[in-house]
Amino acid sequence: MPVACIIDVAGPVLTVQERRLFAARDPWAFILFGRSCETPAQLRALCEDLRDSVGRACLIFIDQEGGRVQRLGPPVWPRLPALSYYGRLWQDNPAHALEACNLHHQIMGEMLIGVGINANCSPCLDLRLEGASRAIGDRALSADPQCVADLGQAGLAGLRAAGVAGVLKHLPGQGRAALDSHEALPRIAASKEVLEQDLLPFRANQSAPMGMIGHVVYEAIDPVAPASQSAPLVQTWIREAMGFDGLLMTDDLTMKALDQPDEVKAARVFDAGIDIAMRCHGTLEERDAFLQLCPQLAGASLARAQRAESYAHKPEVALDSEHLWARFTELTGWEKAITLSISPDPTRKAWA
Repeated sequence: MPVACIIDVAGPVLTVQERRLFAARDPWAFILFGRSCETPAQLRALCEDLRDSVGRACLIFIDQEGGRVQRLGPPVWPRLPALSYYGRLWQDNPAHALEACNLHHQIMGEMLIGVGINANCSPCLDLRLEGASRAIGDRALSADPQCVADLGQAGLAGLRAAGVAGVLKHLPGQGRAALDSHEALPRIAASKEVLEQDLLPFRANQSAPMGMIGHVVYEAIDPVAPASQSAPLVQTWIREAMGFDGLLMTDDLTMKALDQPDEVKAARVFDAGIDIAMRCHGTLEERDAFLQLCPQLAGASLARAQRAESYAHKPEVALDSEHLWARFTELTGWEKAITLSISPDPTRKAWA
């Protein structure tokens, strides 16, 4: 059985050392960043080599949301708007917003499946709230939980139509975080009643195959441990109270929100009830050591992983990219509106 880990790749080509490592340690899945994405032909070859290294048709993940989180982007791939675009469109025409958000994710999915990527860490269902860190910002659809819930359903359906498995993020909602977990550990002091409102979009989409849990302390649930290491949050709130039975993965365990050694991180993540640990940055030796800390998939976690894999498939009928773009432009005027979209935050690091 594969080990319960999603691991990164150092560059655009699988090295001999990486191939040997992955063959020996057998990670469940891989995740790609901008450093590994150059051209369609190069990506297809990389994905084929990754699957060959573990000897199975594993999932290969990416963060492809639109806006400033878009690993496949210009000048090779077209740019899409940040998800906040659809929240603004919703205010004028909810039906058009739902269709446009669905088309956005179909277009992304068609781009991904065409290069061998079959799992996407999207949609982002965090709320866009005043006073919070810009780490989420325009990546969030709206401040309205129902709007986010409905647009999230449209996005997941769009990915699935393209044959790509989606991931809800970031459970249980980190739109209130005042700090960026890439840099520090956020704490959210809101009451459980308020947090339940933030959870509404995730409840409405709990049929999704996967969910990502971030490194944020929710003081009303667990005043000590971040969500990714909290049994009260994972097992009692997400699994039992919410009823989510999809695969649960962590956000990147190399984020500065967590300052423990890898062996402590791994132990606490799996003790909390997380199915899959994700590690996105590090040397070959660090990746090797971390993979040895992860258990083999078994029991309910294995069943969830297999169910998630079943969502990723080449569609029986290929999507018509030209038709998708034509309708998308008709609904949104995106070719003209692109100059009006929110520009990337110049203070934000490119985590690629």
